[in-house]
Amino acid sequence: MSCVSPGDLKDLKHWSLHPSLKFNCLKGRIVSWLTAYYKLKEKFQQEVKKYCIHLKGRENFSKTELNQRIAEELPLSPKLDKYKLARFLADKAIREKNIFTICGPYPVIRRSLRKKGWVERKLSIRNDLQDNKDDECDADCEDGGKNGKRSVLCEEVSGLDSSDDIHDVMSRLVRNEETSFFWTIKKDAINYHNLHCDQMLNHYAKTGSFTTKIGLCLNLRNLPWYVPANPNTFFPRCYGICMDDEKHDFIEDFRNTAACSILKWVISLNACDKKTQKSKGKANKEDVGQKKDSDEKEIKQLPGKLIDMACQVCETYLGQMEHEDIDTATNASAILSEEEWKDLIEQYYCLIHEGAVICSAHNYITQCQKILSKIMSTSPQRDIDGNHNIWIIKPGAKSRGREIVCKNRLDDILKLVEATDQFPVKDHKWVVQKYIETPLLIYDTKFDIRQWFLVTDWNPLTIWFYKESYLRFSTQRFSLDNLDSSIHLCNNSIQKQYKNAADRNPLLPWHNMWTSTKFQEYLQKRGRGNMWRNVIYPSMKKAITYTMRMAQESVEARKSSFELYGADFILGEDFKPWLIEINTSPTMFPSTPVTAELCAQVQEDTIKVVTEKKRDKNWDTGKFELLWRQPSVEIEVPLLELPPFHVTDLFVEGVGLQNSNKKIPCLVCGDTFQLEKTCKCCSSFCATVLQGSSYLPMNDCSIPEKKVTSNKITVHSNVFPKNI
Repeated sequence: MSCVSPGDLKDLKHWSLHPSLKFNCLKGRIVSWLTAYYKLKEKFQQEVKKYCIHLKGRENFSKTELNQRIAEELPLSPKLDKYKLARFLADKAIREKNIFTICGPYPVIRRSLRKKGWVERKLSIRNDLQDNKDDECDADCEDGGKNGKRSVLCEEVSGLDSSDDIHDVMSRLVRNEETSFFWTIKKDAINYHNLHCDQMLNHYAKTGSFTTKIGLCLNLRNLPWYVPANPNTFFPRCYGICMDDEKHDFIEDFRNTAACSILKWVISLNACDKKTQKSKGKANKEDVGQKKDSDEKEIKQLPGKLIDMACQVCETYLGQMEHEDIDTATNASAILSEEEWKDLIEQYYCLIHEGAVICSAHNYITQCQKILSKIMSTSPQRDIDGNHNIWIIKPGAKSRGREIVCKNRLDDILKLVEATDQFPVKDHKWVVQKYIETPLLIYDTKFDIRQWFLVTDWNPLTIWFYKESYLRFSTQRFSLDNLDSSIHLCNNSIQKQYKNAADRNPLLPWHNMWTSTKFQEYLQKRGRGNMWRNVIYPSMKKAITYTMRMAQESVEARKSSFELYGADFILGEDFKPWLIEINTSPTMFPSTPVTAELCAQVQEDTIKVVTEKKRDKNWDTGKFELLWRQPSVEIEVPLLELPPFHVTDLFVEGVGLQNSNKKIPCLVCGDTFQLEKTCKCCSSFCATVLQGSSYLPMNDCSIPEKKVTSNKITVHSNVFPKNI
């Protein structure tokens, strides 16, 4: 546009003498200014139109993306036009209910939603306790929450007014509208009980049954009530050691494991003797004799009675696993006294940790092999036990590897979890879990696997499994002689505090992470490429499915909610994955090149699954694949209100059989025989029905001798649902 020059101002001095000339000059100037303004405006509109035509010609561009690109990529336009565009996009988002709120550092989620035409209603965060509490308030999420306080959202009243960014302008325009999509670090950042049924939230309530270590420890034992599966086949045995009965079970398990380790030590003598004989054959006889004499003086010798005691313990333990003790009285005398147990454990420490020997061990090799082979075939976890009896102690509801330690002595474990004045019993929820002593190693280094999965509904249960995962390596070489966290805890929040060991294999990544694709390439080069496809991947799927079906009853199944979880697995030497824990709000911080790529990808794919499923039946789910979808149960009578189903309501009451010397009739041949003994005539065993205190043959003509209700068996249960 033209402007007034100094020459023009000089001429204006004489306009007072010529009024008509003054009016004509001003009129001409105004006309020229308006003409220049409209020409510039028309030129700008033509440029916008050309840009729109250019974008419309490109494939895979929606109308929302078109408007977004106009706002982001056009040269700076006058404020009036930017506000018009912001108003247009905000009104469109309001009509379509595409307004979201984010609490936490999730730039990928924010960017992904904006690309889809969503407008953010920005809220500030204040650290405060919320009124609503649930049974898992002490559970900690993995991403954020470092200060231990809960983050509660409140409306931001300042900070936006001074910004001219178009997204901030749109946020001001929708500040009085209702949020349709919440993404928060913790579910209690908002009062989820006040949300409408259409408002989406990235959390479920009451998930502590599987997202806390104590919850997973105690609740997975109920898995056989929900699924015909044994949790001991994919979850290392675990105890809530701060409970008296759990503490007793753990001590018994520790002792049994120590006894089995003694038997393993005896069996390992065969291989050790062969190696020793070869080395002795090459050495000089005199040198060997001198070395033997010096070793006998230094090495402590233990009596053969230790093996007898260990065999006795293992045989009793084997009988318990085979349920041979089902009729044994609970107050039966213990196998060993407390003093004998104390001696056995102390001698076990000397044998395994201090290098002691048992001179007469060769005489027990056959006996130990027979007992141990039965135990190994019966117990699904004996392959992970090793000989060192290492246990990992964890806080019941904390994440990121905090306060986790490994111990191999019973007294050290019990002392660590003792309640103090600072940490009373009710706040001291420790769990102790069997450490996997025989993990699969890559270049002599331990690793674990972080696997994502998504739950979009609990009734019917709908689980999505992510096709990509990543490995986390330790910074140090693996060793069972050193129980330091830098060797045994692969969590990135722990390992980032240490430097990579100098003797580590240089083929390992400097940032200590691999993608699952890289791991598959590693297996392929070693001729084990089918292990991922046939063993690891499907076993992780089964473990997740079983765990979620177990937890389905306890979770608050809110509609329009979803949640992304991160499961941690460790592989055994046989490539079998073992579930360690499940984290809510898994960390998405791009700490390495691996997480920078995968974490961004999984967040974008999560948004695809949860936002587009209602609009398009054939929507893009990214790398998420449907793992489990429970068929819906249709009720023909809509007004019928069914009582809630609780599987754990099933219980059995009964009493033991009395008077085992009583003669009872055989159901096969009619002859009489003594209870707990076979029939002499037809060799049948206890083929009778107990009714009250009388024994009845199972035929129509039989009449009971008498009916009493003193000894009875009562079964009470709800109706089981059909297995789906």
